[in-house]
Amino acid sequence: MIKQVIVQSGAYMKTYTAVVERDPDTGLFVGYVPGFPGAHSQAATLDELNENLTEVLGMLLEDGEPTLEADFVGIQTVTA
Repeated sequence: MIKQVIVQSGAYMKTYTAVVERDPDTGLFVGYVPGFPGAHSQAATLDELNENLTEVLGMLLEDGEPTLEADFVGIQTVTA
């Protein structure tokens, strides 16, 4: 699942794309922003995960704009 996370950074809002998975052991939703070191979190609900990721991104952006290690391009369905 792909989810948009909107973060206010200074005077403007910035949107990041988060990848969301469900952990089979805990049942928690786990989300991360591809290429953004440290931008990950987990939660029991998708709304809570969005809040957590927004908070994490806000804290990371306090140090300035990151140099992303990768750009999210999209998803593909692969049949094997």
